[in-house]
Amino acid sequence: MKAKDWLAFIALGTIWGSSFLWIKLAVQETSPAMLVAFRLLFAILTLSVVVLFARPRWPHDRRLWLFMFIFGFTNSLIPYVLISWGELYIDSAVAAILNSTTPLFAMIIAHLLLSDDRITLPRLAGLVIGFIGIVILVSRDLNGELARLFQPSQAIQLASISLPGFSAANFALLGQLAVLLASLFYAFSSVFARRNMRDLSPIIQGLVPLLGADAFLWILLSQVEQPLVLPTLPITWISLLWLGILGTGLAFLLYFYLIHAVGPTRATLVTYVFPLVGVILGVLILHEQLDWQLAVGGALIVGSIVVVNQKS
Repeated sequence: MKAKDWLAFIALGTIWGSSFLWIKLAVQETSPAMLVAFRLLFAILTLSVVVLFARPRWPHDRRLWLFMFIFGFTNSLIPYVLISWGELYIDSAVAAILNSTTPLFAMIIAHLLLSDDRITLPRLAGLVIGFIGIVILVSRDLNGELARLFQPSQAIQLASISLPGFSAANFALLGQLAVLLASLFYAFSSVFARRNMRDLSPIIQGLVPLLGADAFLWILLSQVEQPLVLPTLPITWISLLWLGILGTGLAFLLYFYLIHAVGPTRATLVTYVFPLVGVILGVLILHEQLDWQLAVGGALIVGSIVVVNQKS
């Protein structure tokens, strides 16, 4: 990758790497659907301001509009709701590691559907090594977190609905499966965008899909959540603003640039940075312990990113 590609990659990894924490904070007060509706709304407002200044070229092909509508659901609405719902029952660190499976899915899908993003042995090895690094990185917290989640005494609620026969372990498992399914949607969407939306401005690719997805979600919310209860805590609104303006608006501009500049497999490799960002922030800001898991896991993750991005 070029220098500007690396800058975009690092910036995107840092922004999205901390998103799981903000999601975890927001779902303490608001529903996953409400969270995503506001997240998309703030992203739309952010990208609309960018459109006013950048004045990108709008597409005239009706197929592109259809592709962008589909993309809004597969890349934003569905995976955002799945991850937000999953974080009701699993820790943000667990969600980050599960979301790091995206490049593995993307590599397989890209190999089947694209001619310029094939599976190679070094690329496959790099992805596997990086995923092992992620497991090592979060191993110090993962076992304790999973043990806490699977305690029979853990109280689990689903929007105040009681489901007979469902224990904390059931909901924890469903939460993990929800994040894995979101990763599959992300992988498919990255390949879909590279194949069908290559000639569009990143600004248009970011804005138009969100318009359709958010409009649908607000209509759905008006029918399902009656009356609509808005968040009241300041930290919730800060989380929603951060997720919308930076975690979606700015992040999408960087994401679409990378998809078309380096391909979906290498672009989705940014998910490997998520756990690393979280742990480094914990060491620097919260003064958490610097141990061998951070050193070894971090080295494997960085090494895998370098290997996958080698030309040969």
